[in-house]
This record gives sequence, structure tokens and C-alpha cells, in this order.
Amino acid sequence: MTYSIEEVHHLIRNRRSVFPAQYEKDKIIPREIIEQMLENANWAPSHGRTEPWRFTVFTGAGLQKLAAFQAALYREKSGAKFDETKYRKLRETPLMASHIIAIGMHHDPNSKIPETEEIEAVACAVQNMALTATAYGIGSYWGSGGITYYQEAKPFFNLGPDDKLLGFFYLGYSAKPSPPGIRKPITEKVIWVESI
Repeated sequence: MTYSIEEVHHLIRNRRSVFPAQYEKDKIIPREIIEQMLENANWAPSHGRTEPWRFTVFTGAGLQKLAAFQAALYREKSGAKFDETKYRKLRETPLMASHIIAIGMHHDPNSKIPETEEIEAVACAVQNMALTATAYGIGSYWGSGGITYYQEAKPFFNLGPDDKLLGFFYLGYSAKPSPPGIRKPITEKVIWVESI
């Protein structure tokens, strides 16, 4: 198989986090594109072929359902630390997106595969979605705030007690181009070992 390596480089290096406030209001991503993103996610590597990724897709009125659920759970769990601004954000931010994909990780406690490796596999699946979104000109953002680490949230996303909710993948058409990316040189992050 032959691929345009320059296009692959360009795609990877131009992926950006595009936040919900940057999305075009009321512009909905076609379902076929979301399905393609999910199919590409499904081809991520996983140790032992466990394919631990689990996704719940919210769109249309489903975004309101997600917003109401997470705001209510936050209010219930926050107690004296309740923050009205955070509560409002949990109710309003989902409505800015075309789609939100809840990112889950299934883990069999009897499996020989370490949980960390299952998390890593899900991260690869999300990267596949992010690259697919970029190729289609769609903005995406993986957020892990809000109710992500509340155990009580899991059943809402069809996750069991040994599974994990790893955050939310927000999607929408960007209203403006993202700025160029910035990275420190790779030479600062790599050690080559070439001799005994």
C-alpha cells in the first residue's frame, strides 16, 4: 500500500484541540462522518485484542440529556464546594457542540492485561478519532473535567464498576482556523542508544 507521507505528516501536525466555544452554532456534523470516526477508532491497537474502548454518542436532544445529568450529578456530589459557575458550564457547554462522545474503557478484572494498557489503547482510539475529525475539517477536544471521575456517573454511560469513564470528546465545525501548533524540539525528548 502506498500513502502520501506528506499528507500524513500534515494531518498529524495540524491536529488541534478546538474547544466548544469555538464551534459554529447549530452546524451539525453528518452522522456518516461520526460513524467513520468511530470505525477508525475501532482500528486502534490493543494488547490481547481486548478492544476496550466504549463510546456513547450524544447529539440533538441527547446533548440536553447529558448536560442535565452531569449538572445534577455535580450539584449532588459537590456539597459545600458547589460552584455556580461550574454548574452553569456543565449545563451549557454541551449545547455548543454538534456531538459529544463519552469515552469509556472496559476492563475485565480477571484479565491478564494491565488496566494501564487498556487506558493506553483507548487513548490510541481517541487519537484515531481526532485525526479523522481533522481530516474532515472538524474541530475536536478531549475534556476530562466535570463528572469524569465520579463513580456514580458510570451507569449513565453503560459502564460497569471495573470500567472507567475517561472523559468526553467534543465535536463541532470550527468558526475560525486554529493557530499554528507549538512544540518543543523532539531532540529534547529523545535519547538514542546506538552502541553497547
